[in-house]
Amino acid sequence: MVKKSGLVTAHDLARELGLSVETIWRYTRQKAIPFIELGPRQYRYRLEEVLAALAGGKVREEESGFEEEPEKKYTYQDYLKMPEEPGYRFEIIEGMLIREPSPNVMHQRVSRRLMRILEDYFWETDSRGEVFGAPLDTTFGDMTVVQPDLFYVSAEQEDIIKETRIDGAPTLVVEIISPSSRRKDRLQKMQLYQKAAVKHYWIVDPEEKTLECFALQGSLYSLVACGMERDMVEHPNFKGLSLDLSRLWP
Repeated sequence: MVKKSGLVTAHDLARELGLSVETIWRYTRQKAIPFIELGPRQYRYRLEEVLAALAGGKVREEESGFEEEPEKKYTYQDYLKMPEEPGYRFEIIEGMLIREPSPNVMHQRVSRRLMRILEDYFWETDSRGEVFGAPLDTTFGDMTVVQPDLFYVSAEQEDIIKETRIDGAPTLVVEIISPSSRRKDRLQKMQLYQKAAVKHYWIVDPEEKTLECFALQGSLYSLVACGMERDMVEHPNFKGLSLDLSRLWP
């Protein structure tokens, strides 16, 4: 919560940004974000100034897993040469390298359950279409390679299915939020998928037990369906698809 003075604590700032408090303290020690020192180890922050620093690509989040390399522009060929690192996965968004922890158990349970629902639905409505799950590279040009948690490629899009990757925009992409990916999934990836003309983008938050379904209307995403906890979500663009959210949560 932003105070009347415009100053917030590290805990308030972490909550606003979806980061860990440890990350905020590390940024402070490194002087990577602006702060005001009220006394020994008493720091306050102005949210708009911190957001400006973050937007400038000058900081990294390592404790919560979000890490960017702003100095170098990476390509898909660079990505292919990267050694595997147990416990982490890599993506490149418009030349920026992102390193974050592998999904946790809750994330994988939700992903598996939603994949089963989608596979059953698309088997009936588009038997030649396919539903895929991570890890499978999806490329948008030479400067972007991501691994969506789930995605659906319709029968009409079969030409984007290559031997080792998907090269182009699937009809539907689903990202399941982890603590380390909240800002990336809601900001960077939403902008990326919107720009790439992915028709449908869903965000699932296992902690909050929510589903948000966005659809391209013109060149921008609009929220067309949503629900939480035990709601039944009817999607207006997928006839007959009813998502019982109670089936997703462990």
